[in-house]
Amino acid sequence: MSTATTLSRPRHNRVIAGVCAGIAERFGLTPWTVRVLFLLSCLLPGPQFLVYLALWLLLPQSA
Repeated sequence: MSTATTLSRPRHNRVIAGVCAGIAERFGLTPWTVRVLFLLSCLLPGPQFLVYLALWLLLPQSA
């Protein structure tokens, strides 16, 4: 696996849109760690779901 220097959505290891997999790849984490952290963060008040949707639309897909 290569280390990503930019934040992008990979075409592999995706579940829905690849946002969590892209964040995990960028910061050297496992995709499941980022997914669990995202789900836990949804228990707190805030715009987590809207941020996910925005990242889905704004992050480019990697080649």
